[in-house]
Amino acid sequence: MESGDPRTERIRLDLAYDGTGFSGWAKQPGLRTVQGELEDALATVFRRTGEPPRLVVAGRTDVGVHALGQVAHLDVTPRQAASVRGPLARRLNGILGAGSGIHVHGSGTAPDGFDARFAALWRRYEYRIADDEAAHDPRRSSHTVWHPGALDAAAMHEAAQSLLGLHDFASFCKPREGATTIRTLQAFDWSRDDEGVLIARLRADAFCHSMVRALVGACVGAPERVAELRDARERTSAFRVMPAKGLTLMEVGYPPDAELAARAEQTRGKRGLPQDPPID
Repeated sequence: MESGDPRTERIRLDLAYDGTGFSGWAKQPGLRTVQGELEDALATVFRRTGEPPRLVVAGRTDVGVHALGQVAHLDVTPRQAASVRGPLARRLNGILGAGSGIHVHGSGTAPDGFDARFAALWRRYEYRIADDEAAHDPRRSSHTVWHPGALDAAAMHEAAQSLLGLHDFASFCKPREGATTIRTLQAFDWSRDDEGVLIARLRADAFCHSMVRALVGACVGAPERVAELRDARERTSAFRVMPAKGLTLMEVGYPPDAELAARAEQTRGKRGLPQDPPID
């Protein structure tokens, strides 16, 4: 089925997942992935109505990364659309089951021009670290990284601020042949929650592979050098890339409906290579 085919209807899915039990978002043979589980559920829903639809996602999260505000879309034929009684989200959740680690918050017909990946203006992530000043709650161990010793939240916040703007973030990205590492980091700040847990909040037009966890690692391990390391534009051992479990995709932002098509066209023009998905 061709994406954007006028004979199809585009459906937007809003979903969340606990990344602990998944080998990332992207479907891979022999591995349990979020895309794989959802597309298997879609195949069940549409088993009598032709080829099952495929998902396009806003951000291809890496192994162990969680999501609360992930967005995806799929294209269905009129026959497939007519075969679904009630919200597609309800059908998918029923098939997946309560213990699947995936929950579809909502589903509905997408506005004209909507593309979950290319129409997005930004992705927002959070990273959680519990150091010696934070309460260590074992119930949150699957999405919080424990750090021995005390961290300087003010120094980390200052370092984060120095990274804002349009830059080449090659120092913080896992290399991918043919892919750009130029990004606009729109927001990056550090603060402690009511339990003293350090929360990093980052927003960018897109993130390349391992970029968020590398930026967080630089603020933890070399806060006084982050701008210098960025400008070097090469991978370094000055900091470590932080573990995946502390990272959650919180939200994806889109323009008003009337601007969706133009935004998607603009983004395809800047980074349309298949080797360059928005990913962490």
